[in-house]
Amino acid sequence: MRAVIFVLILAVLVVLAGLATGFLNINQIRGAKVPQVAATGNGVTAKGGQAPAFDVQTGSVKVGTQEKTVKVPSLEVQKPAENQAGTVTNNAM
Repeated sequence: MRAVIFVLILAVLVVLAGLATGFLNINQIRGAKVPQVAATGNGVTAKGGQAPAFDVQTGSVKVGTQEKTVKVPSLEVQKPAENQAGTVTNNAM
C-alpha cells in the first residue's frame, strides 16, 4: 500500500516538474457536462453528460552523436631501482 502511494506521489511530482519547466503544456479544449440522473421505481438512469477533452503538447529531446578530439594525458610508470629501497625500522620507545 505504501509503495502505491509513493508511486502516485512520484507521478504527481514528475507532472508538476514538467509543467513548471515548460516541457509539458496542458490545455482544456472541451468542458465537462454533468449527466441527467433520474431515480425511478425501476432504478437509477443517467442520460447525456460529456467528459472533458484536453490538448497536451510535450517538448522534444533530440539525441545525436558528434565526433570530437579529446587530449588525454599520458602516464609513465617507472620501477624503482633495487638499491634505492632501504630497510624500514620501527624504533618506538
